[in-house]
Amino acid sequence: MRVIAGQYRSRPLRSLRGMDIRPTQDRLRETLFNVLCAGNPEALLGTTWLDLYAGTGAVGIEALSRGAAKVYFAETSKAAADLIAANLKSLGVASGFQIVRLESAKALRQWDSAGVRADFVFLDPPYRLQEEYARTLDALASSKLLGPASVVIAEHEKRFDPGGNFGRLDRYRKLEQGDAALSFYRLTAL
Repeated sequence: MRVIAGQYRSRPLRSLRGMDIRPTQDRLRETLFNVLCAGNPEALLGTTWLDLYAGTGAVGIEALSRGAAKVYFAETSKAAADLIAANLKSLGVASGFQIVRLESAKALRQWDSAGVRADFVFLDPPYRLQEEYARTLDALASSKLLGPASVVIAEHEKRFDPGGNFGRLDRYRKLEQGDAALSFYRLTAL
């Protein structure tokens, strides 16, 4: 596993063996960022990200590499949270991030109360925890974390559909690659 592009391009990232961690594959991560950048390599400069169920932190680290100003990582596992910190340290990243050891719903409430506003939210719960998709997407839809231009991306199994609508949060695109899929959501106008 490696950083795909940006400041830390081609630098390796570590993972944990034997854990319930399934890092977003390099190819799928590359597809995700190609879609978000849409040919504009500066599209992510200064953005704020939430990386939920962060695992290795690969998606948030990729965002930092491509110019994100701040990434908030939420991960319940101490080993995985420590791994995210180690991956950031190995790249020399000393600021522009926060790692919290909380389940995603609690992390969202904490960040909402702190006035965090996200441009991008990436969620990738363990595939076996299918109910986490609806729980997290509903929480995001009813929070103040998102603005009109915010994009929420859910990685999921291709054969599982997390749903197309959660309150004001509507899916506008779905991409499939191998056994995985990415669903993209935005807030609808009032």
